Amino acid sequence: MKAYIFPGQGAQFRGMGQDLYTNSPRAKELFERANEVLGFSITDVMFNGTDEDLKETKVTQPAIFLHSVILSQLLGDSFKPDMVAGHSLGEFSALVANGVLNFEDGLRLVSKRALAMQKACEMVESTMAAVLGMEDHLVESICANIEGIVVAANYNCPGQLVISGGTHAVEKACEELKANGAKRALILPVGGAFHSPLMEPAREELAAAIEATEFKTPLCPIYQNVTTFAVTDPARIKENLIFQLTAPVKWTQSVQNMIADGATEFIEVGPGKVLQGLVKKIDRSAEVSSAEV
Repeated sequence: MKAYIFPGQGAQFRGMGQDLYTNSPRAKELFERANEVLGFSITDVMFNGTDEDLKETKVTQPAIFLHSVILSQLLGDSFKPDMVAGHSLGEFSALVANGVLNFEDGLRLVSKRALAMQKACEMVESTMAAVLGMEDHLVESICANIEGIVVAANYNCPGQLVISGGTHAVEKACEELKANGAKRALILPVGGAFHSPLMEPAREELAAAIEATEFKTPLCPIYQNVTTFAVTDPARIKENLIFQLTAPVKWTQSVQNMIADGATEFIEVGPGKVLQGLVKKIDRSAEVSSAEV
């Protein structure tokens, strides 16, 4: 069974999507439509911008979404997923590719999500850190005993967990984690504490937009970050998407459940190969590849 997976923030690169724009009239049409919907030329930034330009949250999230969604549309009849999943932002790409959201609605939600997250980041000093070489339950236990807000945010693969919270609490947690055997615990260059309680203002803002958007029945099950199990009910998909901003991304568990449900081949749709690497670390026998047109 084929599982199509969609990357999240951090997968962007200079010139992303330009080959699609140049070689496909359909891709060009969708990119130009995106410029209209967003109210600025995101294609200029994607194709000609600097790394710093691409790191702007209002650019990064829509850019990765566009690359993934347009690529999935160009696959045409060969795009026949038995199941889909996306890492954080990638869940929105998966929902458009899977027929739950239309292109414009998906893009509007991603843009609103990016701006709401940026606003929440500016409200309190916060950050994230990658923890390597320690079992999940030990990381959770140590974080629970730190004063302030610091929680597990991304379960990426066994031995790789990202924590998120107030800057001081995350720094203190890193010290404790290293003292208790973590191979590494290093602060990440991110704008704030994604997938933590500090994203609550963004969750509330995005919830209203999600509730007001039409969600259709998917072409195949989506394994969402919040629950990790196959979901096909549009109302449940909405609910899980709303809670995604303040809940952890359970990528390890989602991939394990997809494999348990019959996935043998994982095809990454979008920029980079990060998710393929994570899937291989979760299950070495899984077949991985990049979507190509």
